[in-house]
Amino acid sequence: MVLSFAHTLGEFGVVLMVGGNLAGVTRTASIDIYDHVQSLEYAEANRMALVLLAISFAVLSVVYGVNRKFGRRTWASWAAR
Repeated sequence: MVLSFAHTLGEFGVVLMVGGNLAGVTRTASIDIYDHVQSLEYAEANRMALVLLAISFAVLSVVYGVNRKFGRRTWASWAAR
């Protein structure tokens, strides 16, 4: 689930091609960064990129913390149940 989240966070081309860029309807963070770069608003694009970085770091930190708390379980231990 975490890898899927991380992958879709960075996925840009598919979102732009399939979802498009309809203002107020299909706005995503990656498209917002793209629009700011196209408008030469680099400071705003950097701010959005830092927001995405912070979200990614927070999610991975939570997952790491949960894994430490409950211990590592291998697939074999789950399948044996």
